[in-house]
Amino acid sequence: MFKKIVGLAFALIVALSFTTQSTSHANDIKGHQMVNELTYWSNLNVIRPDSKGNYYPNRAVTRGEFASYITRALELPDSTTYTFKDLKAGNELTREIQAAAGSNILSGYPDGTFRPNEKITRQHMAALLEKALRYSNVPLEGQPLTFKDNNKISDQFKPAVATNVYYNIIRGSHTKNGVFFEPQGNATIAHAAAFLFRMQTTIETFAVKEGEGPVETPAPNPNVYYVGKISNGVITKNSTVYFNYEQAESALKNSGSNLIIKGDKIIKMSSGIASAADTKANTVTIYSDKNFTKSLSYAVEGSQFKYIGSNNQYAIVQLADTKGYAKIDEVTLTPTSLIKGQDFYFVEGGYLTHRTYNHITQKYNWDYVVSEAPVFMQRGGQYYSQDGVNFYSDVLLTKKVGTHYPYFQFQSIRQPSNYTAEELDNMIMTLLAERQAIKTSPQYAKATTESRLIGMGKFLKQVEAQYNVNALFILAAAMHEGDYGVSKNALTKNNIFGIKVFDTDPTLGEVYKSRDDSVLAFINRYVNLNYVPQSGGYAKGAAPGNKTAGMNVHYASDPFWGSKIAGHMYRMDNRFGKKDYKQAKLAFVSYENGLLVNVRNEPSTASPVHFTYKAKYVGETGVFGYPISIVEETKGTDGYVWYKIMSDNNPPEKYGWVRSDLVQLIPGN
Repeated sequence: MFKKIVGLAFALIVALSFTTQSTSHANDIKGHQMVNELTYWSNLNVIRPDSKGNYYPNRAVTRGEFASYITRALELPDSTTYTFKDLKAGNELTREIQAAAGSNILSGYPDGTFRPNEKITRQHMAALLEKALRYSNVPLEGQPLTFKDNNKISDQFKPAVATNVYYNIIRGSHTKNGVFFEPQGNATIAHAAAFLFRMQTTIETFAVKEGEGPVETPAPNPNVYYVGKISNGVITKNSTVYFNYEQAESALKNSGSNLIIKGDKIIKMSSGIASAADTKANTVTIYSDKNFTKSLSYAVEGSQFKYIGSNNQYAIVQLADTKGYAKIDEVTLTPTSLIKGQDFYFVEGGYLTHRTYNHITQKYNWDYVVSEAPVFMQRGGQYYSQDGVNFYSDVLLTKKVGTHYPYFQFQSIRQPSNYTAEELDNMIMTLLAERQAIKTSPQYAKATTESRLIGMGKFLKQVEAQYNVNALFILAAAMHEGDYGVSKNALTKNNIFGIKVFDTDPTLGEVYKSRDDSVLAFINRYVNLNYVPQSGGYAKGAAPGNKTAGMNVHYASDPFWGSKIAGHMYRMDNRFGKKDYKQAKLAFVSYENGLLVNVRNEPSTASPVHFTYKAKYVGETGVFGYPISIVEETKGTDGYVWYKIMSDNNPPEKYGWVRSDLVQLIPGN
């Protein structure tokens, strides 16, 4: 399409042309900064000398001359589609200008003239070069303009200048005060030679050839903005390039579009869902502030968030009932019409069942039973929830249908189980035998003889009595984290809880001398050290919980770790005796005017403080305080009703008293 020699031959010709210039014009361009480019185009008869062999490289190039250069360089076909009244018919310059006009590379003035003898400005030259790239099937991208005189570039030429800057065709003039574009300045013949040479290199590298795929399509410039919209499932970018977010946001309000795109990433949309993107850490943190200084919670990549709003720095999202800020580079925004899958709940066999979706792999995970189905859910329907408590009929969480608190998800793990050691062992062996019978799951082939959970019942009850941690909870956590005791970490390291197995490297994990050592590590180094007592650094409630209240806030990156643990507890209890379900009344410690809540040794404000619940983020609905289990209530001498609760403190303390007006009872329990 243009004067070229492909591949290695092209490179050799360029190199040779730099060293074989004719002596006939040595006294005109010898030693010039652009001597190589001028010589190259001279050898291809694109830029021609006068009768004396001179090129006058520092003379301003005219509109007619630059049009002829482009026509010769691209070998444009003749055209009479456009004619200009100030050009003489039949001569070579007219033919070349008309060829460029017919290829939609240039145009004339409104009065029908072309004015070939006018000096061409640098911004006009940028416009012609951009159209030459478009003609040559080069993908047009833009680079943010940082010239000191950006404000002097006419708005209509800024996209063209941005494209030239992106491909390094135009670099600007470097001075001690910075880099200037000088849009109204006149470009010289030497400039024209250099710009054309860089244009040719760009076409060679990035042009999409006819009948072929792209040789090398440049990645979208990640630093420029577009507005766009979705039609029939396809995102369409407007061609206008914006160089900062404010420009794009202003254009969005006036264009009828509903997306802002940075590079090729959606950073703002009218509606949709957000999800945790693929990150180096494999997790995404939700912060309380837009400066990302205080963490509220976190979630594994692929997890779904409720989308509230965004800009070029952050997305405002909701994880469970926790509303906060995520770095925009760490989330993926999916407009409503492009949603391919999402987490949802449904009723099966009378049970509340949850199906989760990975937004990176775009695949559904396995289903699991959480609890009994609430009465407001119908078989065959799909329901949506961020916190596993408040349920909606739509994926955008705008049409609420009801509230349901799965019991074991918010029961204090201090509450002892009513199952004996023998009954726990029976549960374990029954479930292992059923797993072993699953022919499609070879990892369970020797479950009844190899699982590290075998014979665990007696030790679980000993730990429960000594450390005040529910035996059924410990067993459920081991089943979940250690795949019923047959995971690689369980079998080779006696690590049945996946301790020190991180999202960044699942092959890691601590090694223990025995299975029981693993249990003690889970209790003493995690549960009773950092996650349950108020002295712990991650204390958000002594229950499995969700990403707003309970251990799940900080313990696991899986947003549904708490509901999965609770699901194991519910399924075992529902099947093997229903001895633990709703044995206590559940509530949340609430806050009024930011006051802390004291738990007393006795039901009286005169009694010593047993411990104090620290201030805690209680979620957007304001209810997700610290989960507590109430085992008794009485009326105090002060006239208030007091609740006896399972103590968050470590043994030997088991109970404490809290005034009833400082808690909110959980409905249905």
